[in-house]
Amino acid sequence: MSTAATPEKKPSRNEELKTAIPTLAGNIAATLADTAAACFSADDEQFLKFHGIYQQDDRDLRKSGKQYIWMIRGRIPGGVLSARQWIALDDLATQRANNTLRLTTRQSVQFHGVVKDRLGPLMREINQAMIDTLAACGDVNRNVMASPMPAISAARQQVFEDSKKVSEALLPQTKAYHSIWIDGVQLNLDDTENKDFVDPLYGKTYLPRKFKVGFVIPPVNDIDIFTQCMGLIAVIQNDELVGYTLIAGGGMGRSHGNTVTYPRLADVVGFFPRSALIEVSKAVLTVFRDFGDRTDRKHARLKYVLQEKGVEWFRGEVARRAGIEFQPAKPVQFITTTDAYGWQKAVDGRWFLTLFVESGRVKDTETRRQKTALRRVAEQFDNVEYRLSANQNVVLANVTDADKESITALLHEHGVKTEKQAGVLHAAAMSCPSMPTCGLGLAESERFLPSLLERIQDLCTEVGLNEEEIIIRMTGCPNGCARPYMAEIGFVGKGPGRYQVWLGGNSTGTRLNRVWKESLKETDTEAELRPLLIRYQAERLSGERFGDWVARVFWPEQPTETHAVTA
Repeated sequence: MSTAATPEKKPSRNEELKTAIPTLAGNIAATLADTAAACFSADDEQFLKFHGIYQQDDRDLRKSGKQYIWMIRGRIPGGVLSARQWIALDDLATQRANNTLRLTTRQSVQFHGVVKDRLGPLMREINQAMIDTLAACGDVNRNVMASPMPAISAARQQVFEDSKKVSEALLPQTKAYHSIWIDGVQLNLDDTENKDFVDPLYGKTYLPRKFKVGFVIPPVNDIDIFTQCMGLIAVIQNDELVGYTLIAGGGMGRSHGNTVTYPRLADVVGFFPRSALIEVSKAVLTVFRDFGDRTDRKHARLKYVLQEKGVEWFRGEVARRAGIEFQPAKPVQFITTTDAYGWQKAVDGRWFLTLFVESGRVKDTETRRQKTALRRVAEQFDNVEYRLSANQNVVLANVTDADKESITALLHEHGVKTEKQAGVLHAAAMSCPSMPTCGLGLAESERFLPSLLERIQDLCTEVGLNEEEIIIRMTGCPNGCARPYMAEIGFVGKGPGRYQVWLGGNSTGTRLNRVWKESLKETDTEAELRPLLIRYQAERLSGERFGDWVARVFWPEQPTETHAVTA
């Protein structure tokens, strides 16, 4: 019988990089200044992510050789921008990027198609607008989310302020960001201070991978709270925020064919008072820092720590580090994950308008000049606040009675509707960018979903489901940026024109869906969906949604192995 010890797994290449250059500076500044360099090195490509930047290339043009471009993502806690900041972002999109603003599913803004000689100026100018991109990507806490809708409770402002506090408390302290993008100076990597830098929160090697935080105000689950690494459900009494119910271990990312990766809903940990927010946030993050997998990046998420060690262990570890005792979670019920479009009055008496942005892409077309319209609103009504939703839409808030009609007229002049803005399927759908900019995309997403929705809408009309909302989400790869594993129908790219199809999520964001088709040719979509939708129309209970019918009727009919989430 062999007594040989199991060889210890080697840390991933990213761990070696962080250990070698803990400031995360790499040789970014030097390469940025080198006009002969077409792109950054493979190592610096990893460091760039910590600065909110992805190195990409235009995949539509690959046959003629790689043409490098960069994507830049902002850190915008709670997704709130002033009118002046919106104008600044619009300027950058026009002058430095591809003349569009891409709203993300984490309430941020992305610039696409940025060429190398415009990267430095864009980064300086975004910081001049009092926005930064630090930690918008990388092995750190990402953009902190918070419910954008102002109508629910007066405590909404308190929740938003808390989201900003957590964002600041979990921000890495490296001076490389300011040195590179503000001063334009390459850090001396041999300097002892830089070689031995240890972040006071993250340590020398930061986190095993990304970490995502979100705040939500029941009964609206408009940020998909159960998909967060750390979710904070506001507990409000008499319009006063008294604390949060902590949930942890949610996440969407997975890999095709890799059974140790899977989407997961967060576990309920317990209630704690608002006064302990920062201590609890740091405790959750450091548990991931200390126990996350640093050998396999596909397995390096907090959700796997919770799955393998259990919520009881996790609750005790967080409580010990935060110096608190969790109380039982407060009862909570969610009613929807979608945005309420059109004009509505907030609790403070002011108006807000939720505008549909198809796939989050703010742009001008011949018939709908949405980008120009939103800029004109910002120029003429500087009191208006721009709030980005996790459903890739934009909310114009703080609108007075006197300005409401003028804003409506301005939008209409540019072809932007304020009522009946989109078809029922389009209004509830989301997609990731995928082709041609994302290097991970296996299939089309943003460019393809609108036409697919039209086809599915025609099919719904054919079978008697004309005005039935079905939440449909699409991603070009299994990483799940548009949270497809929560949708009633989720399309996940497997290859050109082919998608893995998931069914059975719900409208409240509290149930994962399951694999229905491992690989569906997009041309077969109607033929495969038609029998299912016919059955749903005939067999559903009064008011029953498609995802709920799938869970009640269709899932139990399937072979046992399909009842579990598959790879």
